[in-house]
Amino acid sequence: MSNPRKVVEFFYDVVSPYSWLAFEVLCRYKNVWNIDLKFKPAYLGGVMHASGNRPPGMIPNKFYYMNIDLQRLSQYFVVPLNPPADPAEAMFEKGTLNAMRFVTAVAEKDKEGDVMVERVSRELWKRIWSTDQDITLPASLTEAGLKAGLSTNEVKEILTIAKSQPIKDKLKSVTQEALEYKCFGLPSIVCHVNGKAEVFFGSDRFELIAHCIGEKWVGPQPDKPTARM
Repeated sequence: MSNPRKVVEFFYDVVSPYSWLAFEVLCRYKNVWNIDLKFKPAYLGGVMHASGNRPPGMIPNKFYYMNIDLQRLSQYFVVPLNPPADPAEAMFEKGTLNAMRFVTAVAEKDKEGDVMVERVSRELWKRIWSTDQDITLPASLTEAGLKAGLSTNEVKEILTIAKSQPIKDKLKSVTQEALEYKCFGLPSIVCHVNGKAEVFFGSDRFELIAHCIGEKWVGPQPDKPTARM
């Protein structure tokens, strides 16, 4: 008798580069580990405000470290991270509320088991954290949706429902779910093991996550395992 697949919830916001790193790793492992990966698009601003946390960009030394850290992590995780020319503007002035409502709307319409949510999220991360492009304007969201494989009509419909109250409420609801798990930032990864929710923050806890769910961590690219002594 096979072991039941463990549910892993991934709370994220495309404003977070660390979320992109964790996202790519989990996507690589979802067919390697015995897990049922659930994407949970949330709003980082809401999580930070409600938990009383402060973003690293507000603390000069942390911001300096983050830039160096992301360069190293980009190479290690093999994710094409390239911070925007003005990270503060992209993260704090423009923000991602519209983008996350767009992703939430995609999730509500996705009939392929989160396939399109994965693709659209990746395209938005690439725009903000690789090619320094806007992700707030309808034209920008349209381009990301089309690149992800949505049709023109589908993008138009999603842009419309992304402005609706049900989608706004859904994003708030998922953000509240993260807060109920005592999350204070994103990414937050919730592993359901033996009836208990185990919560992990960040993109640097995969060895511990693997141990928790009874799987093996073999590096950021499971198809190219890191050599072990």
